[in-house]
Amino acid sequence: MVGEREHTTNLTKFYTLLLLNEAPRHGYELMTELGEKMGKKPSAGQIYPLLKNLKKKGLVTCQTTIVGGKKRKVYALTREGRKTSAMLMTRFSDLVSIVLEPKLTKCAHCGCKVYEGGHRERIKGKTLMFCCVHCARSYKRHLVHN
Repeated sequence: MVGEREHTTNLTKFYTLLLLNEAPRHGYELMTELGEKMGKKPSAGQIYPLLKNLKKKGLVTCQTTIVGGKKRKVYALTREGRKTSAMLMTRFSDLVSIVLEPKLTKCAHCGCKVYEGGHRERIKGKTLMFCCVHCARSYKRHLVHN
């Protein structure tokens, strides 16, 4: 697939920052968790140069500690790393919103946004979308009283 390596690398960088935002981790732990999240475990040749680069940029710190009886380099985000991680999450969230927004419908009763599922009913010749049967019931009751 064209560009798969670049996408995997970019996702690896993104997920690495997100995982480090949750808690400090050592390299092998990052590789294992990234493998679970991405469906393919990144290699040490991908992770350690990335961590070295993040450290060089001042986004992570590295501290050697004993984990499970073994010496491990544990990486943690710096303040700047947390800011960068938050900025990336905001950008990602904005992109997801752009993709999902056209697929959202509003509940005819309460106005909440419904991505999938929901409840459709035909009322007075018109098919309406509701987030749930309770909103549909409430909407019909409101029609009767008005």
